[in-house]
Amino acid sequence: MEERSIYKDIENRTGGNIYIGVVGPVRTGKSTFIKRFMDTLVLPRIKDDHLRERALDELPQSAAGRTIMTTEPKFVPENAVPINLEDNARLSVRMIDCVGYIVESAMGYIEDDGERMVHTPWSENEMPFRQAAELGTKKVITDHSTIGVMVTTDGSIGDIDREDYVSAEERVAAELTAAGKPFIILLNTTAPESASSSALAANLSQKYGAPTVPVDCAMMDETTVKAILATLLFEFPIREIHVEMPEWLRGLSRDNWLRADVFGSIRDTAKGIAKIREVQDAVQSLSDNENIDGAELRSMDLGTGRADITVRLRPELFYRILTEKSGIDIHNERELMECICELAKSKSNYDRIGKAYEDVLESGYGIVMPTMEELSLEEPEIVRQSGKYGIRLKASAPSVHMMRVRTTAEVTPIVGSEQQSEELVTYLLKEFEESPAKIWDSNIFGKSVSDLVGEGLNNKLCRMPEKARLKIGETVEKIINDGCNGLICIIL
Repeated sequence: MEERSIYKDIENRTGGNIYIGVVGPVRTGKSTFIKRFMDTLVLPRIKDDHLRERALDELPQSAAGRTIMTTEPKFVPENAVPINLEDNARLSVRMIDCVGYIVESAMGYIEDDGERMVHTPWSENEMPFRQAAELGTKKVITDHSTIGVMVTTDGSIGDIDREDYVSAEERVAAELTAAGKPFIILLNTTAPESASSSALAANLSQKYGAPTVPVDCAMMDETTVKAILATLLFEFPIREIHVEMPEWLRGLSRDNWLRADVFGSIRDTAKGIAKIREVQDAVQSLSDNENIDGAELRSMDLGTGRADITVRLRPELFYRILTEKSGIDIHNERELMECICELAKSKSNYDRIGKAYEDVLESGYGIVMPTMEELSLEEPEIVRQSGKYGIRLKASAPSVHMMRVRTTAEVTPIVGSEQQSEELVTYLLKEFEESPAKIWDSNIFGKSVSDLVGEGLNNKLCRMPEKARLKIGETVEKIINDGCNGLICIIL
């Protein structure tokens, strides 16, 4: 993804309003992160001097040590500030700083041997520090933010051990997960590029199901801010997955085994994708299907949440499907071309007789009209008629006539005694009642009924003498050319 598009993508996904809820345990560097974020990205882009000074005054205070500095939730700035960024992106930015969940070894939440009482924006009355911290975190996550950033630490930024943060960290992560909003984890450390920081970040990512970025919040620059926003973009929901596949696969019927298998794999894979960052792994899993030769994430539009995927099938499947559908063995491009040329000739021939065949099925009679190429012209003749002269132009052409003839066949097997005949009839009737089509498969003397009937029909159809066929043709020709007045048919 090009860096210059990050801000524009953020604008598109948030509707131009980026409200970042910064949550986590106390003393992890939340206020430091907010201050550096504002100093780096927001304040330099506020053109109004008054607004910039006001936003500067509203920045949270931060300091090293165990003492909790943030004592109540705070909106920074109090009202969202519109800023113009690269690529014509325009954002209204506001960050929400939380007290954070209490870490027992921190200082500042106990006062006069009792829990410190604080004010919050959500209540007119004071409430215990711990209660205010937890209520504030929930409010920020659920009501006031579009994006969540959980800040935790490896302990290197202060005097509190890493182990002391774990309990509060787990509770905050659970709240963020339950809210269902995009969030990432920042691992605040003085050595963000060290192997130990990378290992801890990987562990946190696996534990909480969110990407973890090692960062030194006190030293952040705009490049780091961009990287954080880019990581956040991948936590937004996926909105559309466009799958490109061979067009011939779409041309198959829905119940075709290959189409059903490939489409089923794609549907099952898509069900497991909720966030943009999950697309890549899901695409790789498509290759587990034995019919898929490979899958590739071709492009990702982070601004709209659309992913474009290309699915390639095993090359031999194309010829396998052609063979199944056509009944013709096709294994390569040469055989396919030969088959297409042959089928084109067959189609041309069928196109001539197709209409006639449909007429036969509908009315019992059909005619294949002659083409101009088949037309034969005789020499013109001068003729005299009623004292006048004229020219006779005579042409002839062959036409094909089809007719439907009902042919009957009878099978009369001799089985023996009357009782044996009755048993055979009972057997056949039972077969017919259970499944009318099944009677054709019934076996009589080693042959199926369908074979016996077929032989009878073929014998009758082939029995017509050649002379009779010629006479029928001559008769039809005479009717066509001279009319049927006075036609007498004698059948003996």
